[in-house]
Amino acid sequence: MAFDKDRIITQCNAFSKNTLMETLEIEFIDAGEDFLVAKMPVNSRIHQPMGLLHGGASVALAESVGSAASMLFINHEDSEIRGIEISANHLKAVKEGFVIGTAKIIHKGRSIHLWEIKITDEENNLISLCKLTNMVLPRKKV
Repeated sequence: MAFDKDRIITQCNAFSKNTLMETLEIEFIDAGEDFLVAKMPVNSRIHQPMGLLHGGASVALAESVGSAASMLFINHEDSEIRGIEISANHLKAVKEGFVIGTAKIIHKGRSIHLWEIKITDEENNLISLCKLTNMVLPRKKV
């Protein structure tokens, strides 16, 4: 089946309804065969008390885009994804605007996916560097 970027972006945004991704206004904006990109606004709703982007919001963006990216590689009827580990290094502060999370595959095994997620600002400055490990689990038959 041919890669359909528009279909993937539409699906990712659709399954974000009524979730943390919708609450944080995360929007999927680009996709490729080995990457997925989402953006998130930086405003007072996701600031920490010092008026800067909360590190937890950055991690939520990273896990959201990395987990959605893993879903691109599985058969949804047979398997599902679970994040099992995430780490983040916050390198620069952001007060406003947007941050962009780009997940790129490092390892795509049958049971483990490892992603690098770079979070940048609108000027492409690196804000956070994250690593996410997802487990591919068999879907339980009901």
